[in-house]
Amino acid sequence: MERWQNKVAVVTGASSGIGAALSIDLVNAGLIVVGLARRVQRVEDLKRQVTKEKQRNLHALQCDVSKEEYVNKAFDWIEKNLGGIDILVNNAGIFRIGTLSEMDTNLAQEILQTNVMGVIYCTKRAIKSMKTRNFNGHIILINSIGGHTVPNSKTSNVPSYNMYSPSKFALTAITEVYRQEFNNMGTKIKITSISPGLVETEIVPEQMKQAIGDHILKSEDVSSAILFAISTPPHVQIHEMIIKPIGEII
Repeated sequence: MERWQNKVAVVTGASSGIGAALSIDLVNAGLIVVGLARRVQRVEDLKRQVTKEKQRNLHALQCDVSKEEYVNKAFDWIEKNLGGIDILVNNAGIFRIGTLSEMDTNLAQEILQTNVMGVIYCTKRAIKSMKTRNFNGHIILINSIGGHTVPNSKTSNVPSYNMYSPSKFALTAITEVYRQEFNNMGTKIKITSISPGLVETEIVPEQMKQAIGDHILKSEDVSSAILFAISTPPHVQIHEMIIKPIGEII
């Protein structure tokens, strides 16, 4: 992690779950962290969980990543005040209850805007910052096992994955598209997709938590995996990491 000391990491969806755990871990590891979230006060509250001398290295910015104008405003602030983006963790994501065949199409669109377009908006700005400064940074996409297989909601007694799984399948393809594009650009910017099984976060419906019992990951488990991915040597790239809790039934 030595190469990342005092570098700037941007974490989307930093107000809770994986984003909150990771923001704390990155600050404690010596990075300057910008936590983007709609509930910005929650990110401010995370400062209580880092040492006093490092609290100034955690910046909270309000941002809805589903709207490009909000993303551009946040990234303009980062570049003006912190110099640029060295690591981007695309963590923001949403899940909505309902079946794809019957759910309100506005909800389906909302999932796509946050889970897919939010990644594209943020990554575009991060790559521009890295290329302008000739810096080989790292892009992380928080994917899901739902981006590799569609769980059977009937046999596993969980809600339909509706548009959530297609949005995560898109991230699996997008990760490979970015990898190829970075190579074609002649850069050594890294791209990593992290695909956890179910994680004990607010996004997981209670029905799902009850169905799986103790077979669930903690946010800190995923954060540790991200820290490992960014700590690899410059010539090593973890392209995809799938993380499951022991005994997962979905």
